[in-house]
Amino acid sequence: MSPELQTFISSCQVRVEKHMTRMIPADDRNPVHLHQAMRYSALAGGKRIRPILTYATAALFDRPAEIVDTPAAVLELIHAYSLIHDDLPAMDDDDLRRGQPTCHVKFDEATAILAGDALQALAFGALAANIDGITPANRLGMIELLARSSGSLGMAGGQALDLEATGKELQLGELENIHIHKTGALIRTSVMFGALCADKIKKEEHKRLDHFAKCIGLAFQIVDDILDVVSDTSTLGKTQGKDALQLKTTYPDLLGLQGARDRVDELIEESIASLKIFDSKADMLREIAVYIASRSH
Repeated sequence: MSPELQTFISSCQVRVEKHMTRMIPADDRNPVHLHQAMRYSALAGGKRIRPILTYATAALFDRPAEIVDTPAAVLELIHAYSLIHDDLPAMDDDDLRRGQPTCHVKFDEATAILAGDALQALAFGALAANIDGITPANRLGMIELLARSSGSLGMAGGQALDLEATGKELQLGELENIHIHKTGALIRTSVMFGALCADKIKKEEHKRLDHFAKCIGLAFQIVDDILDVVSDTSTLGKTQGKDALQLKTTYPDLLGLQGARDRVDELIEESIASLKIFDSKADMLREIAVYIASRSH
């Protein structure tokens, strides 16, 4: 990772966490237990790759970071809600997330469900409010895009397909379809949120950015599958080997470890190629794509 990318990532992480801290009600405000659970889960650290992609895409169109803070935080609130629900006993039934007890373990299952619900509502409410520098039409576009990508045709639908596939042998196309929705949909939205922070972008620019995001979203999930095999619980901050325990088909199952790594390389190469219409302002996005492929957790 270049020093420039490290600085950019750190800056984005600090910005979005400060904004989320202001957005989520204080943990001494009633209902205290619920607000504590919301803050516990959403402010527990993490890679913040989704907001990082939003900041980087907006920078491609010379949009200042101040304009991007709310859309970037919204994406992380949605991601936090999805992780809370994903970890529930009725879903993936996990007790560790980001190196600490999951929300339902730390608090209780009912509170975890409500915390996820409330974070999702908070996210949509933030987009509905005025955001300086973003037109009402583009805010409405963000709301529409987020509703689609986090609902039954996106992330929630992907989770449903993933649950249905547990214990079944999948073909590569079926596995890819699950992860394009479960993981990829919100990553694609992260890039397009950055574009929507600009007043106008060309149709071809929109098309290229969406393809870039589709490629890195799928690559991100394949790397997750690889790390679930080769890494350890301490490094991952979540239970290692959970896919195998739950009899879930993964990319290493179908392609082998080296085949899965080769597929990541192909996707990253394709994602970078899709940015060739942009000048050096897209270099940060290109570096982020490489970072996604090489990450260790």
